[in-house]
Amino acid sequence: MPHVEPLPLAQLTTLRTGGVPARMIDAHTTDQLVAALREVWGDGDEWLVLGGGSNLFAGDEPFDGTVVRVLTDGIERMPSPRPGFARLRVQAGHDWDALVAYAVEQGLAGIEAMSGIPGTVGAAPVQNIGAYGQEIVQTLVEVELLDASTGEVSTVSAAELGLGFRTSVLKHHYGSAPLRAGVILSVTLELAEIGHAERPIAGAQLRTALGLAEGQRVTVAWIRDHVLETRRRKGMVLDPADPDTYSAGSFFQNAVVSASFARTLPDECPRWPVAPDLDPVLVIPLESFDGYVPPAETRQPDVKVSAAWLIEHAGVSKGFKLPRSRAALSSKHALALTNRGNATAEELAELARFIQGRVQAEFGLILQPEPVLVGVEL
Repeated sequence: MPHVEPLPLAQLTTLRTGGVPARMIDAHTTDQLVAALREVWGDGDEWLVLGGGSNLFAGDEPFDGTVVRVLTDGIERMPSPRPGFARLRVQAGHDWDALVAYAVEQGLAGIEAMSGIPGTVGAAPVQNIGAYGQEIVQTLVEVELLDASTGEVSTVSAAELGLGFRTSVLKHHYGSAPLRAGVILSVTLELAEIGHAERPIAGAQLRTALGLAEGQRVTVAWIRDHVLETRRRKGMVLDPADPDTYSAGSFFQNAVVSASFARTLPDECPRWPVAPDLDPVLVIPLESFDGYVPPAETRQPDVKVSAAWLIEHAGVSKGFKLPRSRAALSSKHALALTNRGNATAEELAELARFIQGRVQAEFGLILQPEPVLVGVEL
């Protein structure tokens, strides 16, 4: 195994926090990645898989385990059984934005609104990344998964991953273990072959973000360029010269609440209905059917509300920082906690806890962190 001299996680994460792990393995091929993980699991070691480090908040203490860095890359274009579509099988360590750039260059549509999201392709399905109305669940076909319980590689369909709003069965939610432990080796997407012609944009969220009128026609390249510019204005595209980008992106998730709770929030709070799960089919055994069919249960769909709006209207404005702290909210985006220069993980955690407390006191809602937390608690 290609064991290497361990680097501090602060050098490998976009939040720039984290101590030195006990051991580190760099996996440049799928075979190396599989062998490394089987070795670590066989030893019973504590382990951490690291891709781009853009969705990780690591504590200040050394990590007493093995960090496996996923450095695989490559895109394979394959035919699709659906006319007018193409499939891309992409290695887990491939840079996500590089994949989007490739798709746009090839005239393939379906992920262009997710331009500029940092991180690797293998991490994308774990939290069902999305932006401006596009989510990976819309184009994901399957993943190759190395199962942590068996050490076996299998092909798992998108339907088996429990993909929801910024979640999946593979995600380490704060305070709980994933429902299914494993590591993604490759991802297969199915994208529409539309070429480079202009076309109308169906999604209202994307049209609004880009200032497009309904029916206005643009190319996928135009969308990519303007999404990147929009994200740069918010400090959400990595830039070594801009401390506002020393973050894990949106630190808190937009909250999904019941319709009744959403009505307790001010009318000005931005909100979006969440598509409800399909009701299960009602089956009544023929021998017990008496002619009465109970009415279908009706329930208003849940509502997604803007965490950024809640933070700002709880009195925590862009650029806010606690006294003598080197952690601050981004000056451009109220959802991004940023490292303004050698901030400790505890300084960032203290700021996160303060924000949670303010929002809870003002609106009765506890915001949940979006990054994976390792060695740190809120």
